[in-house]
Amino acid sequence: MTTALITGSTAGIGAAFARRLAADGHDLVLVARDAKRLREQATELHDRHGIEAEVLPADLSEDKGIETAADRLGDRKNPVDLLINNAGFGNKGRYLEVSMADELTMLKVHCEAVLRLTSAAAEAMRERGRGGVVNVASVAAFVPRGTYGASKAWVVQFTQGAARDLAGTGVRLMVLCPGFVRTEFHQRAGMGTDNIPGWMWLDADKLVAAALTDLARGKSLSIPDPRYKALMGLVKVTPRGLLGGVTSRTGRKYGPQ
Repeated sequence: MTTALITGSTAGIGAAFARRLAADGHDLVLVARDAKRLREQATELHDRHGIEAEVLPADLSEDKGIETAADRLGDRKNPVDLLINNAGFGNKGRYLEVSMADELTMLKVHCEAVLRLTSAAAEAMRERGRGGVVNVASVAAFVPRGTYGASKAWVVQFTQGAARDLAGTGVRLMVLCPGFVRTEFHQRAGMGTDNIPGWMWLDADKLVAAALTDLARGKSLSIPDPRYKALMGLVKVTPRGLLGGVTSRTGRKYGPQ
């Protein structure tokens, strides 16, 4: 039986990955800050699907939390076969309206943690000749809109570059770029969603199913919905200055988690 480690597992896309992977028979390592929610999630998934669910409380905005997760990924005696780097958050406000401390925390979680955890997982997986990593980014990576989009653009470039470097080793890397997903992400960030058109919202469980299919097909980039595939096609041919105005009216950012 294979084991998957999921960061940010207690809500949103992370919880959807946990439900789907448990239903498919994978043992889980659940990583998030809230130990109580982790224990409740682990118990529910174990009771429902009969899998083993390990609880690993860790705050990925701190070095200690990153090290805790990285050490687990590097455990050769209890290997992790699939890493889902999902932990993330959004800041409310435009550039210079958000404190520098909050901006740096976002980079810590979205970039440094992703780099360190991917590296810990990929090194152990390469030794075994198999494994997979899914780094959750956002379609915000493709539009010029603040620190959130910039951090997710780094995740896209890093993942696709690492995937090329690891080609032929048995380790698959894929970056997942969803759009608006119905989760508690925006509520936690204090962001309103009344101005988001209904057609732009995605279902987390369907998104995860599409992402896992893309991973199995060997894709390094997954935009798991025809609506957003079409939208990103338009983005490629739209002037960057115009894109900034459009995203300002649509919402500060695309928030997947």
